[in-house]
Amino acid sequence: MSGASLLTFARGPAFEVALAMLIFGMVWRLVGILALRRSRDYSEGRKTAGWVSGLRVIFSRSWPQAEFRERVLHWDIVSYLFHLGYAVAILGYLPHILLIRNLTGLRWPGLPGGAIAFAAGIAAASLLALLGHRLTSPVLRKLSNFDDYFSWFIAFVPLITGLMAYYNIGDSYQMVLGLHILSGDILFAWLPFGKLMHVILFAFSRGKTGAVYGRRGAAI
Repeated sequence: MSGASLLTFARGPAFEVALAMLIFGMVWRLVGILALRRSRDYSEGRKTAGWVSGLRVIFSRSWPQAEFRERVLHWDIVSYLFHLGYAVAILGYLPHILLIRNLTGLRWPGLPGGAIAFAAGIAAASLLALLGHRLTSPVLRKLSNFDDYFSWFIAFVPLITGLMAYYNIGDSYQMVLGLHILSGDILFAWLPFGKLMHVILFAFSRGKTGAVYGRRGAAI
C-alpha cells in the first residue's frame, strides 16, 4: 500500500469505524456500570452529602498517601508527566483541534509546534520509563497482562509517529502521517474496551468509593 492510499484509508474508513467503536464502547461501558445492581444500604447516613465525599476522594486519591509517598512519589510524578504531555499533544496541536471542531463544533487556540513536540517527547520518555519500571518490578510484572502491554503500545506509537511526521523523519511523509493517523484510529477503537478507559472510569470508581465511605462516616 502506498503512502497516499494508507493516508486516505486512515483518514476515511478506518477513522469512521474507530470513532463508531469509541462512541459505542464508551456508552456500553458506562451504561453497564450504571445499570449494575446495588445492595441497599440500611445504615443511617451521616450529615455530609455523599456527592461531597465522592468529589473530595476523586482529588485526594490523585496523590499518594503519606505512608507510601517515599516509595512511589517519583513514579507518580513520571505518570503525571506522561498524562500531561499526552493531553497537551492531543488538545494543543492545531490539526487535532480542527478535527475536534469538525466533530463537535468546539475550538480553542493551538500551541506552537515546538511546544507540542516537546510535550510529546516528554510523554514518550515517560512511557518508556514506566514500561521499564513495569518490566523490572517483580510485583508489577506479575500483575501485568496483555491489556497492560497492548495499551502501552498503542499509546506509545501515536507519539513516535507524530514526532516522526513533525520532524519529517522517514522516506515518505504521507506514509508516516498515515501510520500516525492509523495508530490514532486504533487507539480510539481500543480505548473503551481496555484499561485505557480509566481516563473516564477513575472518576466513577473514586467517586463511588468516597460516597459510600463518606455516608458511613469513615475517614477519607
